[in-house]
Amino acid sequence: MAKDEGSIPDEEWERFLRDAGAGAPDAPKEPSARARMVARRLREEPGPPEGWRTYRPARRRRNTLWYAVGLVAAVGLLVVALTPGLVTGWFGGAGGGSAPLAAESERPDQPPATEAAVQRPTLEEPFRGSPAARWGNGVAALALPEARATGWMSEAEVARALGRSRDFLAASSLDAGVLRGERPGKAIALLNPHQRDVQEYVTAAFREPGEENDPLLLFSRFAKTEVRLVGNVVKAQGRITYREGERGAVEVTADVTYVYPVVRAAAGSDEVVRTIVRRETVMSWDDPATVITEPGTFSLVSYTMDTTNGGCSTHTGYFTPAFGAERGAPADGPEVDPYDRSTSMDARLREAGDAECGTATRS
Repeated sequence: MAKDEGSIPDEEWERFLRDAGAGAPDAPKEPSARARMVARRLREEPGPPEGWRTYRPARRRRNTLWYAVGLVAAVGLLVVALTPGLVTGWFGGAGGGSAPLAAESERPDQPPATEAAVQRPTLEEPFRGSPAARWGNGVAALALPEARATGWMSEAEVARALGRSRDFLAASSLDAGVLRGERPGKAIALLNPHQRDVQEYVTAAFREPGEENDPLLLFSRFAKTEVRLVGNVVKAQGRITYREGERGAVEVTADVTYVYPVVRAAAGSDEVVRTIVRRETVMSWDDPATVITEPGTFSLVSYTMDTTNGGCSTHTGYFTPAFGAERGAPADGPEVDPYDRSTSMDARLREAGDAECGTATRS
């Protein structure tokens, strides 16, 4: 292992690795995570809601745990500069003249108001008729809470961990290249390389996307040959919180909804639809005295996605929004407002139950 100043001696590190391999008591173990997904499509025409297939995969086929423990050297966190290439915003509050909403400080107690009349998005106003018109633009919408000493980290270290957590969100859900289908290298570099199940998932997801290895659980990607983003704005709303986790870790939870306006890739296309993605990602910045990790990386505790008009049961590794006549037939599943953030992700999943089809009430 490459070591920076302040790390433990090589011989001590090697001893812990030997103990881990031998299964000694309190030997280091690799952290693991769990993943869940719900996908819904949306309706674009006035009238009764149209049903779109909703998918919820089985839990991953391994003995995944929320947390496990281990040991590695303590060193400073690495700075990951992600500003270049981020989709942050040129339109300001495009789609409405109302004052922009502040970032969430707590969970809302009700969904945003519904527009009196359906207003269709346009190339000039891609968020027209959507509550997202008042949301923040890109990474600027991802406000960080005030840092305080927590667990094994000082106040300054917590501030760095929060910043790196936001870097991951930006690199996985807002990076312009990743949105065009490129590999999210900056985001992957922030994942603990010793978290075996997550590393296996990422490798499989980009080698051969499938039902159980879908890169969209963590990364937003569109096939540039099929669709393109409208303008340079992704709207976002949500909040980032943290607490002391298992064994002194600083556990950061990001619950964020992203809204991506897109058109078909063909020249002259002007039908704008929106793909709406809500992700809850729980990131553990582990104490290197108790968990196998690498400097500047975090372990995934869990990652959950709920998507509207991103495609369903396609498993291509890209969101596949539907246009016009591609919209589906009415469904038997529950109705869901994709802009309703008053319901937790766990509650959203419980509402979906085992239904394969659901209905989004607006776009």
